[in-house]
Amino acid sequence: MAAKQDQKLVIVESPAKAKTISRFLGNGYDVEASIGHIRDLAQPSELPAALKKTGYAKFAVDLDHDFEPYYVVDADKKKKVSDLKSRLKDADELLLATDEDREGEAIAWHLLEVLKPKVPVKRMVFHEITKDAIDEALANPRELDKDLVNAQETRRILDRLVGYEVSPLLWRKIRTGLSAGRVQSVATRLVVDRERERMAFKPAEYWDLVAVLQAGGDGSDAGASGRAASERFEASLKTLDGKRVATGKDFDDNGELKPASKKAGVVVLSRVAVERLGEIFGADEAKWEVSEVESKPYRRRPPAPFTTSSLQQEASRKLRMNSRDTMRVAQSLYENGYITYMRTDSVNLSDQAIHAARRFAVARFGEGSVPEKPRFYETKSRGAQEAHEAIRPAGDQFQLPSALKSALNPSEWKLYDLIFKRTLACQMVDATGTTSSVKITVANPAHPDLGEFGASGTVIENPGFLAAYEEGRDESDNGNGIVSGAHGNSEARLPKLRGGQALDLVNLDSSEERQHFTTPPARFTDASLVKAMEERGIGRPSTYASTISTIVDRHYVYRRGQALVPSWLAFSVVRLLEENLPGLVDYDFTADMEADLDKIAAGEADRSAWLRDFWSGTGEGSGLRASGLEKAVEELGDIDAAALNSVDLGEGITLRVGRYGPYLQCGEERASVPDTVAPDELTLDKAKELLEQGAEGDRALGHHPETGLEIVVKNGRFGPYVEELAPEPNEIGQKKSKKTKNRTASLLKTQSVDGVTLEDAVALLGLPRTVGVDGDGVEIVAANGRYGPYIKRGTDTRSLESEDQLFTLTVEEALALLAAPKTRGRGGASAQTVMMEFGEDPETGGKVTLKNGRYGPYVTDGKTNATVPRGTDPATLTESAAFELLAAKRAKGPAKRKAPAKKTAAKKTPARNTAAKKTPAKKAAAK
Repeated sequence: MAAKQDQKLVIVESPAKAKTISRFLGNGYDVEASIGHIRDLAQPSELPAALKKTGYAKFAVDLDHDFEPYYVVDADKKKKVSDLKSRLKDADELLLATDEDREGEAIAWHLLEVLKPKVPVKRMVFHEITKDAIDEALANPRELDKDLVNAQETRRILDRLVGYEVSPLLWRKIRTGLSAGRVQSVATRLVVDRERERMAFKPAEYWDLVAVLQAGGDGSDAGASGRAASERFEASLKTLDGKRVATGKDFDDNGELKPASKKAGVVVLSRVAVERLGEIFGADEAKWEVSEVESKPYRRRPPAPFTTSSLQQEASRKLRMNSRDTMRVAQSLYENGYITYMRTDSVNLSDQAIHAARRFAVARFGEGSVPEKPRFYETKSRGAQEAHEAIRPAGDQFQLPSALKSALNPSEWKLYDLIFKRTLACQMVDATGTTSSVKITVANPAHPDLGEFGASGTVIENPGFLAAYEEGRDESDNGNGIVSGAHGNSEARLPKLRGGQALDLVNLDSSEERQHFTTPPARFTDASLVKAMEERGIGRPSTYASTISTIVDRHYVYRRGQALVPSWLAFSVVRLLEENLPGLVDYDFTADMEADLDKIAAGEADRSAWLRDFWSGTGEGSGLRASGLEKAVEELGDIDAAALNSVDLGEGITLRVGRYGPYLQCGEERASVPDTVAPDELTLDKAKELLEQGAEGDRALGHHPETGLEIVVKNGRFGPYVEELAPEPNEIGQKKSKKTKNRTASLLKTQSVDGVTLEDAVALLGLPRTVGVDGDGVEIVAANGRYGPYIKRGTDTRSLESEDQLFTLTVEEALALLAAPKTRGRGGASAQTVMMEFGEDPETGGKVTLKNGRYGPYVTDGKTNATVPRGTDPATLTESAAFELLAAKRAKGPAKRKAPAKKTAAKKTPARNTAAKKTPAKKAAAK
């Protein structure tokens, strides 16, 4: 009889990762996914009655006993936990194979605590999912790293303390439902501060003068003419009578010359000056001559391999992917075995990766494409950890992007291609060439003015790593055979020139094209915000994408193309924190907290002591560090909510942040601020314009032919509408009935404030319209609902094809429509046709499609349906966005339905809460 084969249970986080690992493990291994965390901090309402009067009561964290957390298994994970326990009964060994970062270590610890295995437990870690890596992890398991668990737990408790203490303050003073996260608040402040800079910015006007020149010649033959045309180049005016001509960098944000520029006597050219110089230097008698030519070697080193931060930045610049999409696609590539682990701040490469990159570079670009010795890089970011490897193609034999075209969806392929090229480039030789600059003097014998023009450019002679990859490059081509060397274009090729050589003027541009204005600091994009957070030490690789997603999802920030624009709501939140709890949005304080969490992860700091200092204060120094969060919140004085949510724009106009959004107020006049108007665009003139438009919106249409009451059309917060005005109280003291409300009706999609007539308004106010009755005397009603026009008979409804049918549909047509079979979606079965097809869902493997349903467009993988959010144009929905919608819906779990009412019965003893306090984890060693 054959001996029973040992069965090992392997637990990972996601189904995709489980599927990939299964390919390498084979028989004897049962690979299952926990689907992320299985438990989390309890809500205070979930605590057992006995604990609601203890230190756990407020936060589900025991403030009296070393900040011990109280965990509960998530409701949607109880079935998963039961399944894992059942599988564990048949296993001889448990392998915890979650990610090797803090979050992955915490997931493994929670599994250990909940499953309570009685079999040997091993912790296996790997930074790529390849056969060699999995075999290595199996052969060299390690113990659970409790320090990493402590760091993750400290971060979770810290976020609970901040969120539960500060969020209620936002609810009372700004708007209910708001949240104040530790890192998200600082990220929001970064975006708000940038917008403040833009609002305070005053542009400065300056002009320049650009000449198109060519080497002198008599042009006696066509060949000479052709050569001259091909050697034209641009040069701009650099100095005038020995004084430097001002450029944008010479002005400050107030539109004034910087002190250093003033001291140097920088000349600011005006339109008049440029036109005068154009006449002087453009005259036939003006002489143009090369005064100096300088050439020097150019060398450019390749960029380091990708970290999480640099990958998000480059994907934003080159692929137009936001940080959340980038990380989701990278996660899919990692879990399917194509790249190494994607959450890292290290630029280290393993020896096998270096050799693989060098081999590919030589095969593709030749022997001279790699240096004699491999390249090594050092991480420069604040708080960086070198435990992981940089992001690169997995394995020691990289897969060519061309070979994966059919295996990956478009987003995955583009990101893999980017990672592949960057990895090759980092091991290639420098790009080399020559940087040339030329100075040109011009003088007109009839005038004293002496001008010096200049041009420079770099010619790449050996592209080196640029043959494979160039970081963040925006290519442009101005055409006309003219080299753009006037402003130091790095790719400009200047003709061969020598000192004293005469030049011919082809054109001197003194037109309005030469007018310039300084521009305010650019708004943050995903790429630049990630870079700013990394440079300041705010957050860590695993949190950048989620932080940006959070501030966007909570409407503190919205996207305008690639730019991140703060809402007025964000201004109020940041202002409240700056004025009352400044430590929570202080950049250095937040960065110090991140550094302290790193120390806990490294075993260099005690979790409980650090939390106690944060909560109760150290008593040293000043601010939040000295007082602690608890005391800082307790000692808050009165906060003027009205002042907090108001911004004075001048001339009696105030912007207010209200419950339903920002609006302008000037006396009794009010006007909503459209979402399309960014804070820096709301000038005093724009505010006046909006108030005027709001006043114009209350346009009288006439009187109702039946009631005699006046009807007006208005612009409201939720769109234009018509309103029938009830009479005001007369002089005798007549009062309007409290029960009587003005009748209102929203305009149809095909109507506008300017075009609506009295007849239209009367018809709208007449909705819902009784079309008639059926044979049984039941009324048929036509109405305009949330999902469009429809008719109703009792509980039976049918959608109408157009808004016009609300007023024109006859009884016969209605009966025919009601007699037809009911179809899902407006327009019948055709509405269920696929609008767009995407690739396979990275979690379920199901084909993802975009469909139009009864309640609007939605995406589905055949098992899960997710509605496309309002305001999102289905035609612009990307594949990654579709995957994200489905992932969010799955994470949310099925909708909870109210249980049917039960008959009164004898009371039963309530079931014991099976959730347990956190208990110290036992070290799980390999057995």
